[in-house]
Amino acid sequence: MALIAIAADKGSPGVTTTAVALAAVWPRRVLLAETDPSGGDLVYRSSAAHGGPLDPNTGMLSIAATARRGLAAEQLWDHAQPMSGGLDVLVGLGSSEHAAGLAGQWPMLGHSFAALADSPYGAADVIADCGRIGADSPTAELLPHASLVLLVARTEPENLARVRDRAAALANRLHGAQRGAAALARTLIGVVLVADPGNSARITNQVNDMLVASRTGARVIGAIAHDPSGADQLAGRKRGRLDKSLLIRSARKVSGDINQQFGVAWAAPAAGAAGTVGR
Repeated sequence: MALIAIAADKGSPGVTTTAVALAAVWPRRVLLAETDPSGGDLVYRSSAAHGGPLDPNTGMLSIAATARRGLAAEQLWDHAQPMSGGLDVLVGLGSSEHAAGLAGQWPMLGHSFAALADSPYGAADVIADCGRIGADSPTAELLPHASLVLLVARTEPENLARVRDRAAALANRLHGAQRGAAALARTLIGVVLVADPGNSARITNQVNDMLVASRTGARVIGAIAHDPSGADQLAGRKRGRLDKSLLIRSARKVSGDINQQFGVAWAAPAAGAAGTVGR
């Protein structure tokens, strides 16, 4: 099992929607972590399992208040709460000002997220919504602990150019001159495109060719459908058959491809339920 970090280079391409959608259909037990230092969105767009609002003080904020004394992986569950639908979440910080409380703790958090895979008490994968990342982003310190970093991008030419450059910069930062066993264990970098379903196959092949030609070390993992209606259903703003939405159907395809390609290495069993959206 693994830590999967999801991020973007610039703008708002749909990182949170992608992270929630993948977590909702993930085939093993999963903990969704909102680690965007600019602040989380789920307390505003989603409800708790009991029907009321999510508690903004239980999650990354409560971790910031207690983790200076250390954080065992299984303690993450003390700060999690179930969303409507049953997905467990560490809700994000209320604002960028709160991020100061986690200064110096991001590497420890990354270690705890990754170690949850092997915890004897509630083992799970962690999908971390890292928001926008750059050279000075504190959440970049999570990434060396991730098994897979997914960069989310829309398909406009300027966005594709930026994700290509960000992938190359991340590969240099994370991998450097690694050789031998270190190279085999290094963090993988993938790209997930948010695309119109009718054009996703064509644009996926084109972007993958660009990444290969640029020698970024990254590959396109798949495409998430640009589906505003499905996103509204996922956030609870609209009624409908979420499991039949283009968003969830495409998320299920991406999730399946990730686990087919990398799942053998993440195969340690975990207790508990898998994703929350019916198959």
